[in-house]
Amino acid sequence: MKTNSIKIAFLIIFISATTFAQNDSIKKERYTDHNKGKFTVSWGGNRDNYSKSDIHFKGSDYNFVVNNALAQDKPKGWQIDYINPGRMTIPQTNFKLGYFVTDHYTISIGIDHMKYVMTQNQIANITGLIDGNPPFNGGYNNTPTVLTEDFLMFEHTDGLNYIYTELARQDDISHLLGIKNTDKFQVSINEGFGFGLLYPKTNCTLMGKERHDDFHVSGYGTSVKAGINLTFFKYFTLEGALKGGYINMPDIRTTQSASDSASQHFLFFEKIIAFGGIFKI
Repeated sequence: MKTNSIKIAFLIIFISATTFAQNDSIKKERYTDHNKGKFTVSWGGNRDNYSKSDIHFKGSDYNFVVNNALAQDKPKGWQIDYINPGRMTIPQTNFKLGYFVTDHYTISIGIDHMKYVMTQNQIANITGLIDGNPPFNGGYNNTPTVLTEDFLMFEHTDGLNYIYTELARQDDISHLLGIKNTDKFQVSINEGFGFGLLYPKTNCTLMGKERHDDFHVSGYGTSVKAGINLTFFKYFTLEGALKGGYINMPDIRTTQSASDSASQHFLFFEKIIAFGGIFKI
């Protein structure tokens, strides 16, 4: 009888210890331990750099290429327009909505609203022919030419809209930094690959012609990115990212005439800061 009592006592102790261990394990499970099934959303701003680009202009009475044209972005600085619904397209902005298909991998859709401004009054070599547009008529054979406002203004400022799908991986590195409670603060790194369409509203004034001034699907782009993501109190995120890629636009509308168009391709580099959230529905 005494032996049975001892066995029962050990059994009770074992069950109690197992139960406490399970409860302790449950208590240690944090919201940030798993990401599968969560949505992410972010909104922020960017600064951009562009490689030189050959811009090909053609129409019924001209066909010429501006070689190695320089361009830059058009920053507005940090201002209320980033959160003003009526003026959100004025600064350079980024929007992204994503879903974690596993704990590490997300599929996202987004739009990078960049701005591309060809440098005015630069001296560029031009090759081609202009006819019927005085005083610019003539043959050009790699001819150095000042790109004055009355000859050519060329901008994607409303904007250089890259609408993309992205596959990315995210990894929690909090433990490497000695962070134990990731529900309060978590640090992750991410990297991804994207591809999509270019949907710019091109502002082009070419030899006095009336500009097209409307949105138009002009080409495609691809991109890679790497970033660091900070999560505060489980749901709030701050991300800094570097993003680079290739843009090819073979069908840019320039003037009101459907026979007028431009084409170009170039590399781009973005620096992005975005605020957002991570949540389950």
